[in-house]
Amino acid sequence: MKAACHFPPHTLPPPTPKFPNTRRQSPLTFGNYMASRSGDYVSLIFTYGTLKRGFYNHKLMEELMSTRDAVFMGNYTTVESFPLVVGPHGIPFLINLPGSGHWVRGELYSVLSDRGIALLDELEGIDRGHYERLPVEVVNEDGGDKKVATAEAYFAHREFGEAIWKRCGKVGLSEYSMDDGRRYVRREDRPRNSSFLGDVKKFISGNN
Repeated sequence: MKAACHFPPHTLPPPTPKFPNTRRQSPLTFGNYMASRSGDYVSLIFTYGTLKRGFYNHKLMEELMSTRDAVFMGNYTTVESFPLVVGPHGIPFLINLPGSGHWVRGELYSVLSDRGIALLDELEGIDRGHYERLPVEVVNEDGGDKKVATAEAYFAHREFGEAIWKRCGKVGLSEYSMDDGRRYVRREDRPRNSSFLGDVKKFISGNN
């Protein structure tokens, strides 16, 4: 039987293929970044899930912005399509299978310090095999002059990403919505004997 992830796909009107009217621009020339802080940025981070405004883990982005370790750049969409699915506990996963799924909507942040990246990496379980921080090209949604930026996003780890995509019947989202976010279970509210990777394995096997 075809598996599903319990959430209907949110459709996004497809942009013109390959964004022919876009132009590439160095992130250091973005006005709101330069107005906020001088110096080099560490990374542009594309957020697509619970780090977005209005979602549970956005409190970390708020902390980084309050200490001038990050700056909000705007609403952006991936240049290529990717699978975006919701897994166990309502956790969103972007999967590194370009050409599948939808163009994914999210938010772009300029992270200005190694401290900021370290805190984000810790939240996303980089050292624990939960997510991988990988390059992704995104284009701004605001205004008529489209600009492509090379950012990074936290993708589901390669050890299980494709398996989750198959478990979800290869049906994805174009955006992690507020309805999806309401199904998110905070870490402190999950069963004590559960683990992230253990729950992912159960989800893939259909025993969630």
